[in-house]
Amino acid sequence: MKSRHTAMTRVLTVGEVANYLHVSRSTIRRLLMRNQIPAFRVGADWRFDVEQIDRWRFERQIGTPRHRN
Repeated sequence: MKSRHTAMTRVLTVGEVANYLHVSRSTIRRLLMRNQIPAFRVGADWRFDVEQIDRWRFERQIGTPRHRN
């Protein structure tokens, strides 16, 4: 019989992700309003998947190639 393993995803609030990234809550809100940070809503509240935040942060650190027109 196969065992079931459900991966638990760590989800953060605005305040928690601000602490996690060492920035202010207003910085997180600004990024949200500009659609520049991965997030999702639960009712009226924003939530952040830590794995997505880590990938987003890594991509910003290494820089993504920009295409010139």
